[in-house]
Amino acid sequence: MKKIGILGSTGSIGTQTLEIVRTNPDLEVTALAAGSNVELMEKQIREFHPQTAVMWSDQAAGDLKVRVSDLPVRVLAGMEGLLEIAQLPEMEVLVTAIVGMIGIRPTIAAMRAGKTIALANKETLVTAGHLIMPLAKEKKVPILPVDSEHSAIFQSLQGGPAGRLSKILLTASGGPFRGKKREELENITVEDALCHPNWSMGKKITVDSATMVNKGLEVIEARWLFDVDFDQIQVIVHPQSIIHSMVEFVDGGIMAQLGTPDMKLPIQYALFYPDRRPLQGKRVDFYELGRLTFKEPDRETFRGLELAFRAGRTGGTMPAVYNAANERAVALFLDHKIRFLEIAEIIEASMERHSGKQNPDVEIILEAEAETYDFIRTHYE
Repeated sequence: MKKIGILGSTGSIGTQTLEIVRTNPDLEVTALAAGSNVELMEKQIREFHPQTAVMWSDQAAGDLKVRVSDLPVRVLAGMEGLLEIAQLPEMEVLVTAIVGMIGIRPTIAAMRAGKTIALANKETLVTAGHLIMPLAKEKKVPILPVDSEHSAIFQSLQGGPAGRLSKILLTASGGPFRGKKREELENITVEDALCHPNWSMGKKITVDSATMVNKGLEVIEARWLFDVDFDQIQVIVHPQSIIHSMVEFVDGGIMAQLGTPDMKLPIQYALFYPDRRPLQGKRVDFYELGRLTFKEPDRETFRGLELAFRAGRTGGTMPAVYNAANERAVALFLDHKIRFLEIAEIIEASMERHSGKQNPDVEIILEAEAETYDFIRTHYE
C-alpha cells in the first residue's frame, strides 16, 4: 500500500490524481489540502478518508471542521497545516498540485522529511530551483515531474545513457491564439482566452497557455529539473499536442513521448514510477490523426515566452518576479480589469524595475514576490 498526500486536491491535477486512486486500490490517501472549496473537500474526505485535511484560511478550515465533525479527520489551516502534512511520518509520496509560490515551503519540508515529490507545482522550481535541486540530491529524494511536458522529457531520458543529453525539445500547443498577431489580440476577451483547443485545465493555467507564459515557466522548470543551460532548451509549437516533448542526444538521436492530451498518464507515471499501470482512456490513432506539424513560436507576439528566457538567464530573484507579476496580471485579466496584451506588459515592467539578488533564500524570494505585488497594486489596480 502506497500512502500519498495531495496539496491542491480540489484543483484540476488534484481531482485527476484522486481519479487514479479510485482505480488503484493499493494507493491510500493520507492527507489532502486545498484553498477554499470546502464543499468539494468535504466530499473528498468522505470518499477517501484521509487522516488530515488542510484549508488555506481559518474560516474555511472552521467550516470544514463542522461539516466533517462525524469523521475521524484532523482539520488544520494555513501554512502551518501545509507544513505539518508535508512531514507526516506515514506518508510516502507528496503530490504538490497547489498553485503558486506557497508550494515552496511545504515541498522543502517534505524533502527534508525524506518524501518522494510528485511535482506539479512548477512555481517551486521556477523561483527556488537553486535551493530545491541541491536539497533533493543531499536528501536522495526523487522529484518526479507531473507536468505533461516534463514527464515526457523524463520518460524519454529513460531511453538513453546518463550525461548524453544534448537538447530538450519542449513542445507547446500554441494555445487558442496560435498564428495570430498582436493587432488581432487587442480585443481578446476572458472567454476567448479560456477556450483551449486541446487541454482542459484551470482558468489561470489556461490563460498562461494563451499568453505562452506557461511555456516560459516550463522552460525555467526544465532548466532545473534536467540540469541544462537555457541554450539547450528549444520550444516547438506542435498544435496536435500528441508529442508531449522530446530529447536529443549527443549523437543526434531523438527520443519522444507521445500520447493523447490526458494529464492522468503523467500523474500515474509519477505515482508508480518505474512501473507502468493500465490506464483507461482514448489512445492515439495515427490513421485518424494523419499528420503531426511543428512551427517556431512567435516570440514577438507572445512576449511572455521571451521574458521567461530573460528572467531565467538573469537568475536570482528575477524568475520569482516573472512568476509573481504573471500571477497578479492574470488575476486582473480574469477580473476584467486589464486587457489580454497587458499581461506581458505588466510582467516586463515588473522585471525592469527589479534590481535582482543572486542566490536568494526562501525569505528573499518571498520578499521579491511581495514587492512585485506592491508595484502592480500601485501602478495597475
